[in-house]
Amino acid sequence: MVRAVTSQREGQPEPSGPGSASSTRWSGLLRIARPRHWVKNLLVFAAPAAAGVLSHGTVAAHAAGAFGVFCLAASGTYFINDALDVAADRHHPVKRLRPVAAGVVPPPLASVVGSVLMAASIGLAWWLAGSHLALVIAIYVAVTTAYSVRLKHEPVVDLACVSTGFVLRAIAGGVATGVPLSDWFIIVSSFGSLLIVTGKRSAEQVELGELQGAHRPTLSAYPEAFLRSVRLLAAAVTVSAYCLWAFERSVQGGRGHHPIWFELSIVPFVIAILHVELRFARGHGGAPEEMALQDRMLQLLGLVWVALVAVGIYS
Repeated sequence: MVRAVTSQREGQPEPSGPGSASSTRWSGLLRIARPRHWVKNLLVFAAPAAAGVLSHGTVAAHAAGAFGVFCLAASGTYFINDALDVAADRHHPVKRLRPVAAGVVPPPLASVVGSVLMAASIGLAWWLAGSHLALVIAIYVAVTTAYSVRLKHEPVVDLACVSTGFVLRAIAGGVATGVPLSDWFIIVSSFGSLLIVTGKRSAEQVELGELQGAHRPTLSAYPEAFLRSVRLLAAAVTVSAYCLWAFERSVQGGRGHHPIWFELSIVPFVIAILHVELRFARGHGGAPEEMALQDRMLQLLGLVWVALVAVGIYS
């Protein structure tokens, strides 16, 4: 009965034979990989784009390779996470439909596939850009696995772990393409990530209600006022650091350049931060990747920001 309801909720027919069961399992493995979450890995293009070298063929190829490697690594960690969280996910109104929690994919199979993907990502990173990129991927795998095993139960530490995953994506882009990372870039990516992760926790508290402790114990440890304070702190530091970066870039502009474009990019950046914070304050944003793919206002602000920065860099 549970399997039938789950299949209907996910828009899939109930398996009626060995062939159907095999097809459903393959579909389940693909869903565990979370292709929609790969939008997060676009952060690997941030450093070379900000440095103005993304238009170079070799640089673009290495950045694309780093993107693919991170997709493998991230998907591998999703397999491990789902295998470990199978019991907790069954208390979540949406995550209980995940293939492992729904009984479509056995936890041991998910663990094996996840381990293979993570090992492959580290090997490919070494082949693509040497030991430095492989080290970044290995740190990401280690932090994410430690988070799934234990650290997600530690208040504040769990926020830091998830934020680290976003920062490592940005660092990987610089390492893969040989682009030095500025202090402002690290600060913006670090505190911007903290804002997104804390907002996700705030939205989860609203969505889960009394079930929050059963699904994620740390949610019960966070007073609403604390999460709001962390979001405001992260937003303030992110905006301040971005403004300093923009003014610094405008000063560096040489003859024939238009430094004002960097300063103008502050406007859509700040509005986007305020828009995201409003979503979080209303209890939305539990799935940041869905917000990035579906929020038209956020997409419009992102396009305006990218256009202004691109003109400032490449004009």
